[in-house]
Amino acid sequence: MSVNYASLGELKKGSYIVIDGEPCRIVEITRAKTGKHGSAKAHVVAISVFTGQKKTLVAPVDTRVQVPVIEKRLGQIIADMGDMIQVMDMETFDTFEVEKPEEENLASKLEPGVTVEYWLIMGRPKIIRIRDRQA
Repeated sequence: MSVNYASLGELKKGSYIVIDGEPCRIVEITRAKTGKHGSAKAHVVAISVFTGQKKTLVAPVDTRVQVPVIEKRLGQIIADMGDMIQVMDMETFDTFEVEKPEEENLASKLEPGVTVEYWLIMGRPKIIRIRDRQA
């Protein structure tokens, strides 16, 4: 599981964060001013990369949080197995299975021979986009 650590105050909208062990993309972050008692707080709203669930976190801005390391890689689709897709990594030639993406316009274009960009996030692959089609 590859993660880095960052101060909550350093993160901004569009960054990635680990909340409840789930890698999430920040869609909203607000900072409250320092109060009479204590430090400034940050309120983070994020969407899980894998489940699409909304997650929230409220903590002081100097809190150390986990930030997932995202490896962007290329793979070729070998087989469509219903709700799973078999992919071969273009560098290591390892094959693995990944869940078919929820987005219909992406899922409908996934067929054997298509090159895709996938992200390896905390050891879990996710297909992000189609790179090019092989004829």
